[in-house]
Amino acid sequence: MFMEAVVPTPRDRQARVATWGAFFVQGLCFATLLTHVADLQHKFELSDGDLTMVLLLVPVIAGVGSAAAGFLAARYGSAPVLRISQLAVCAIVVLLGWNGDLTGLYVLSAAFGLAVGAVDAAMNMQAVAVERTYGMSVLTGFHAVWSVGSMLGAGINSAFSALGVDLSWSFTVPVVIGAVISLVMLPRLYGREEERATARAVEVAAARVPWRPIIPLCLAMAFLYVGDAAVSNYSTVYMESALGATGWLVPFAYLAYQAAMLLARIPGDLAVRRYGPAPMVRLGSVVATLGLLGIVVAPGAVPAVLSFGLVGIGLSIIAPQSFSAAGRLGAGAETAIARVNLFNYVGFVVGAAVVGTVNDLVNVRVAFIPAAVLVALIVFLAKGFQPRTAEAAARQG
Repeated sequence: MFMEAVVPTPRDRQARVATWGAFFVQGLCFATLLTHVADLQHKFELSDGDLTMVLLLVPVIAGVGSAAAGFLAARYGSAPVLRISQLAVCAIVVLLGWNGDLTGLYVLSAAFGLAVGAVDAAMNMQAVAVERTYGMSVLTGFHAVWSVGSMLGAGINSAFSALGVDLSWSFTVPVVIGAVISLVMLPRLYGREEERATARAVEVAAARVPWRPIIPLCLAMAFLYVGDAAVSNYSTVYMESALGATGWLVPFAYLAYQAAMLLARIPGDLAVRRYGPAPMVRLGSVVATLGLLGIVVAPGAVPAVLSFGLVGIGLSIIAPQSFSAAGRLGAGAETAIARVNLFNYVGFVVGAAVVGTVNDLVNVRVAFIPAAVLVALIVFLAKGFQPRTAEAAARQG
């Protein structure tokens, strides 16, 4: 459960803003790359099968990066891990834009996976530390900032595509902005001892709990990211192949997805405080499932874009609440967060493999059906997100 809400100090607010910066840059870099998936497929003349292999490579290696971040953060704190890995992400995305060699595409994709996995785990560790300090739900707000960055990345791609900007510069411009923000903001993150102090505060407030409560969080994270992988990896392919869209309209579905996710995340923490995390996760699962089914049957661009937006609304609350619930587990929370984050990539691997295979065998519309089924299963996992009392934790220990 959450600690009692406290009045944050200027140092706490500084760390919160710095963590906002990390989430913003991560969203910006991620969207810059993902909305260029179709461009990279055309540039390197990749078959759908080859594209699936590239898309699978990133989350597989990202799992290694997430595990490494958990190991390093337990010893040195998450701040240095985040500073180094986020700048690495920026550099790799720029290099992907300028790379003209197929081998380089695979090597850089693997490097991107390693760095992005470390960033994902470390920035959520910082966010959980801030939430512990504030003593109330604030973590969804960080993911809202991620959505702002992601929207900006998708929007810049859409605008540059309409203007005919060269692909290399379309990669470079937004990511250089992100690198500058990282250099300015990330020195203000919580240091190792500050981060550990927040963990000790949680351990005083709640009993130490076993690892068993992590299982529904991990499964929900995996199922969520099957849906997210379907949208992130195949929204541009869907717009081109299923609807015949061209130009600026191709990345617009992903922009709508992120815009809707942002709009849902802005009041997300208030909703969690009022209704609790479990009901909100349950509702999100239902809404996202309806959106994915809408993508399958959409007759044109407008209903398709609206359906992508519905998916964004539904999935918006689940990931931040997974990390928040892991952060409430007391001792060993850094490892818990890293393990929950690992299932982000399990979901992405499954999503890329299943959606890619169905796309190859049938078509991209039908490929979204397995994602809808798995996202719907989150309804049955939502109970695991509810904060538990110390007595309940003791009974399970």
